[in-house]
Amino acid sequence: MDNERKLIYHERQRLQFCLLHTLNNLFQEKDAFTRAHLNVIAEKLDLVDPNKTTWTPLSVIFKPHHNALTGNYDINVLIAALEERGKSVIWHDRRCGASSIDLDEPEDKLFGIVLNVPVRRYGGLWRSRHWIALRRVERVWYNLDSDLSAPYPFKNTEEIRGFLDDGISIGGEVLLVMNGEG
Repeated sequence: MDNERKLIYHERQRLQFCLLHTLNNLFQEKDAFTRAHLNVIAEKLDLVDPNKTTWTPLSVIFKPHHNALTGNYDINVLIAALEERGKSVIWHDRRCGASSIDLDEPEDKLFGIVLNVPVRRYGGLWRSRHWIALRRVERVWYNLDSDLSAPYPFKNTEEIRGFLDDGISIGGEVLLVMNGEG
């Protein structure tokens, strides 16, 4: 890597705040979003939710759009956060595979990719989902997964497509993050 290349911002996983880390990694900014900001978004979504659930003592922790202690934000929080920043989300039709994604689309159109994959932790006892950001910086696509120790630069678009297809094959969802209205 030559000295002129931009440093890639990369947050590491903490608790279940992978959506927070994914957004900050996607925007390449330490505090593009904060835990408090995502909590406010989640609370606003709860206020307008037409399918409100009945309050229980566990509702203090397990909110409709996130877990108050560990994070674990849902897709609604992701979309609302991105829309605040002038981005839109296009759900990729998984039946088409990653080959139908134009990874060479100009950066003023395709901002990045978010992958949401099922994960098992603690010997398979804990099942959850994990958010992963992919972003092109200076014509190089990076895997900015917060579970990685450092950003991973993909060698070429075929490697990216293979990675996305692997995610799709295990039940992952691919979300294209577009600048503007998509």
